[in-house]
Amino acid sequence: MSETSVPEPAGPSEAHPERTTAGVGPWPGGRDEWPSEAHYDPELLEHGDSRNVIDRYRYWSMEAIVADLDEHRHPFHVAIENWQHDMNIGSIVRSANAFAADTVQIVGRRRWNKRGAMVTDRYQHVEHREDIAGLVEWAAAEGIPIIAIDNVPGCVPMETFDWPERCVMLFGQEGPGLSAEAIAAAAAVVEITQYGSTRSINASAAAAVTMYSWVTRHSPLVPRVG
Repeated sequence: MSETSVPEPAGPSEAHPERTTAGVGPWPGGRDEWPSEAHYDPELLEHGDSRNVIDRYRYWSMEAIVADLDEHRHPFHVAIENWQHDMNIGSIVRSANAFAADTVQIVGRRRWNKRGAMVTDRYQHVEHREDIAGLVEWAAAEGIPIIAIDNVPGCVPMETFDWPERCVMLFGQEGPGLSAEAIAAAAAVVEITQYGSTRSINASAAAAVTMYSWVTRHSPLVPRVG
């Protein structure tokens, strides 16, 4: 898709290239100045775009944004056990969108609280697996290893772990962590090294840290020095 420079609303300039999440107003100049590219949404051009999207996607239709994301999603997947209707799932979906994960797999209960996703589930592929066995079957068919994230005996510190380029990151419930079945299904169990007094960190925070760890190793989009 071609890209057109989008005029910014009047206001003080900022040093950071990404503007406020408050959005932008109608396209300046009215209908006569509207861009002609197909990825622009006439409703947004006319009424403004208040969505929490990066500047590149201002005024784009939701379908066009998803299609563009599909061109550069990373080859890792995120899976979450959802036996207790975990409230962190929405935040994990939001982080998966931020780090351009391929797909989020909800394992167990189909229903999950979408409030924490901040509507990013509209742009992020989210699928459901009935149980760990279903996730294992799907991953095997795709040829993707499952990497469990937990702090159980024998796990590998994340700093020393050699992330596979294609993998499924499997996270457990807030509190109990991953089930024994999930741990047994994993090709490796990785822990986030902690240096304070607490035994664990929030599940959604753990997911964000893990995705960032993968991105720093494999993403072609990460700026490189030299």
